[in-house]
Amino acid sequence: MSFDRSIKIAPSILSADFANFGQEIQAIEAEGADWVHVDVMDGHFVPNLTFGPPLCAAIRPHIKTVMDVHLMISPVDAYIDAFAAAGADILTAHLEAGPHTHRTLQAIRGAGCKAGLALNPGTGIEDLDYLLDMVDLICVMTVNPGFGGQKFIHSQIDKVRRLRAMIGDRPIHIEIDGGITPETAPLMAAAGADVLVAGSAVFKGGSVANPAPYGENIRSIRAAAEAATTTMA
Repeated sequence: MSFDRSIKIAPSILSADFANFGQEIQAIEAEGADWVHVDVMDGHFVPNLTFGPPLCAAIRPHIKTVMDVHLMISPVDAYIDAFAAAGADILTAHLEAGPHTHRTLQAIRGAGCKAGLALNPGTGIEDLDYLLDMVDLICVMTVNPGFGGQKFIHSQIDKVRRLRAMIGDRPIHIEIDGGITPETAPLMAAAGADVLVAGSAVFKGGSVANPAPYGENIRSIRAAAEAATTTMA
């Protein structure tokens, strides 16, 4: 994975047809998705239960772009190697998920993945000072983790703006997860985000049999975000 700050759309398969993951992934990639986002939830750290390493391994052959795995689990360290072996390109753990975040990031990189760090809406950026040189991506949650389809939390815009200033010239992606639509995407892009996770906003109106709406939704989100970055420049 080469680094660039162009806008990337990462559809979350949490909103896909679970019975047709392979075809759904092929469809969103054909329609312009840059990354494929996999939301892993354990029913403990967050109030939902979703996917494990076997599912990631099963869908990996269908993903031709980037497999972006978001671990909403605690404890996390014990599962890093399994998700890496399942084919994750990026593994993102939560700052709040354990007491030894630096060790977790070391383990992710040691397993051969890019290391991501996620922040819940109520978490500040102050604890990142001594972690920035260990991360490739910071995921700012703009909803409380655990469910798709929630409303965007606007207080996170300023967090992203301050985070972007803190990162400076470091090659670190800022990813936004939660409530991304053509209306909220430009707010986050203008604040400094470059990776936008969208679930229902991408998959609404389409299907494996009719994937054209996926492309329309992806292009709409991307265009709104890119327009904001152009205006800012």
